[in-house]
Amino acid sequence: MEEESEELYETAQVLLDPETGSFTDEVSEQLEYVGSALLVMNRVTLDPPWRGHGLAAVLACEVITRLMAGCRAVACSPGITDLSSHRLTARAEWDRVNAKIAQGWESLGFRPYRDNVYLLSPASQDLEEQRGALRQHLADLRGLWRTDASRSVSLADEAGSPEGL
Repeated sequence: MEEESEELYETAQVLLDPETGSFTDEVSEQLEYVGSALLVMNRVTLDPPWRGHGLAAVLACEVITRLMAGCRAVACSPGITDLSSHRLTARAEWDRVNAKIAQGWESLGFRPYRDNVYLLSPASQDLEEQRGALRQHLADLRGLWRTDASRSVSLADEAGSPEGL
C-alpha cells in the first residue's frame, strides 16, 4: 500500500497546488473546465497470457469512459508496474517496454505533461474517437479466439475419436 500511496502522492505533487488541493494554474490553463475531479489511472495490469493483444488499451478506455464524469482531468504515469518477474534486466529492454506502454496511453489521447505524468482532458474527443476503433479491435480478437477455440475443440474431438487413436 505504501508504494501505491507514493505513486499517487507523486502524481498529486505534479498536478495539484499543495495549499488549495486544486489543480495548479499551469494545469488549469491546459484543461477545459468540465468538472473539478481528478481521475488517476494508477495501474492497469493483465496476466501475462493476456498481454500483447491490445487488451490493456481497450479495457483502460472503457474504464476511463465510465469513470470520468465530473472529472476535469485524467492522469497516469506510464511504465512497468510488475517488477516481480525480473524479466527486464537489460536497460534497453526496460526502456523499450516503457516506451511501448507510454505509446498505449498516448493512443488514448493522453499527452506528456511533466515528470512522467500524462494528462487527458475529458473534453477532448481523442478518447471517444479511439473507443470505436478499440471496440472493433476487441470484436476482431473475439472472432479470432472463437475460431482458435473451435479449432482446438475440433482437434480434441478428432484425437478422442476411434479414428484418431
